[in-house]
Amino acid sequence: MKKRQLLIAACFVFAVLTGCAQKKDHVVTIKTKFGDMVAILYDETPKHKENFIKLAREHYFDSLLFHRIIEGFMIQGGDPESKKAKAGQRLGNGGPGYTIDAEFNPKFFHEKGALSAARLGDQMNPAKASSGSQFYIVQGKKYDEMELRIDQQKFGMALQQFFQKPENRVYYDSIAKLYQAGDQKAYEAYIVSLKPVVETQLGIKLEKDLSPELVKAYTTVGGTPMLDGAYTVFGKVIKGLDVVDKIAAQPKDGADRPTEDIRMTVTVEEMSKAKIKKLYGYTYPDEK
Repeated sequence: MKKRQLLIAACFVFAVLTGCAQKKDHVVTIKTKFGDMVAILYDETPKHKENFIKLAREHYFDSLLFHRIIEGFMIQGGDPESKKAKAGQRLGNGGPGYTIDAEFNPKFFHEKGALSAARLGDQMNPAKASSGSQFYIVQGKKYDEMELRIDQQKFGMALQQFFQKPENRVYYDSIAKLYQAGDQKAYEAYIVSLKPVVETQLGIKLEKDLSPELVKAYTTVGGTPMLDGAYTVFGKVIKGLDVVDKIAAQPKDGADRPTEDIRMTVTVEEMSKAKIKKLYGYTYPDEK
């Protein structure tokens, strides 16, 4: 019996020292009439994680609306003013009365399913502090690698300089025709095709250095890369991406509010990481 106790004690010490002791995490479930979205929250964004869990346990989010939806971009909710909002009422300015410091991490980007914090614009909020309660879930779109690697801001400025040259008028006219025809895909593809010509003429590089993980996510799952580095990503939907698609596709008014209310209920459950992996197929970054 004594040997058995010693063996158990030795195994426990070994598990602690090697990090093999069973670890737990929190799973967030966002319930809607279109189905459930299950998400995990990142330890690397502790302020956002702690705040979201706190609000969920207080039932703060229950009966709030997804008050803003943009197909191919994201769905947004968490405004407390939406709980008793009248039809057509403009929403998006409510909150718990505080903000959260930005917690940007290059490991986390706006791939499809990213759970991110909404915030006020840069002019009113230069520190990019997050809303205390409003969040959005990314839908986005898939990108080809060339489109993804282009530094959009730098490319836009370079195009202005490029089109000012008289010899490039033919390129400008071609773009104008595609824009007037309303062929958005052809319009965007043509602009991307100008990249090597612009680089050669202006003698500049318009590509960004991106991690293989980011390139793989945006080219296979999709997302909204233009938001990276500007809004805090603090979690990820690991089940229910189809629900994001269903909500984003609903009819809406001119303010992007769904014409029929889409309410949420948010719950938090603590479970072992092993169970999370088994139930949802999610692999934690440190296990890859």
